[in-house]
Amino acid sequence: MNNRYREEEKEEATPTPKDVANEPEIKNGKGAKEKIKAEPAVPAVEPVIDPKIPALETEVAKLKEENQQLKNQYLRTLADADNFRKRVNEERQRERKYGSQYILEKMVAVIDIFDRAVGVKTEDEKLKQFLLGFEMVNNQLKQILDDEGVKKINSLYQKFDPVTQHAVDLGYDDKYEEDIVIAESQTGYMYKDRVLRPALVIVNKKKQEENK
Repeated sequence: MNNRYREEEKEEATPTPKDVANEPEIKNGKGAKEKIKAEPAVPAVEPVIDPKIPALETEVAKLKEENQQLKNQYLRTLADADNFRKRVNEERQRERKYGSQYILEKMVAVIDIFDRAVGVKTEDEKLKQFLLGFEMVNNQLKQILDDEGVKKINSLYQKFDPVTQHAVDLGYDDKYEEDIVIAESQTGYMYKDRVLRPALVIVNKKKQEENK
């Protein structure tokens, strides 16, 4: 019985002619042909395109556009802030430069009163003493105005300047050319490079009948 089992094992181990015919042959180092078993074919794998990729590209492009818009907005805001800072600094400088303008406008009105007072002609000695005191006060006020940069506008017998002068009337004197100031009813003042108060003047002008 043991012999029968051994013979069955040999039969199972012995390859059939069909199996031997299907196996490829190679030559070994001694020149003899040997059978090798063929490896199973690996199927080709096609690349799979993720449908989310186009959507991601669109989202990236949108984010880039939004980033550029925010950058431009930031630059505009930065420029506006810089311009605002410059305007504030300029306004502060003007305020410091012309901070006394309001009170100086009041002072020139007082000086007008003193000028008229000290210009009074009288023979009364007591009144002359009062006028002398007024003149001293008037000179002190004028010195304060001068220290602050207030100057009189020289208008009389000058060509009419509409920037610093206001024509309140017309007159004619043949000794002067037309558009020359021949009289001044109120003195004008400049405060640094500003007109503190324009001069009220009478301008030399021929009448229309004479011109015709």
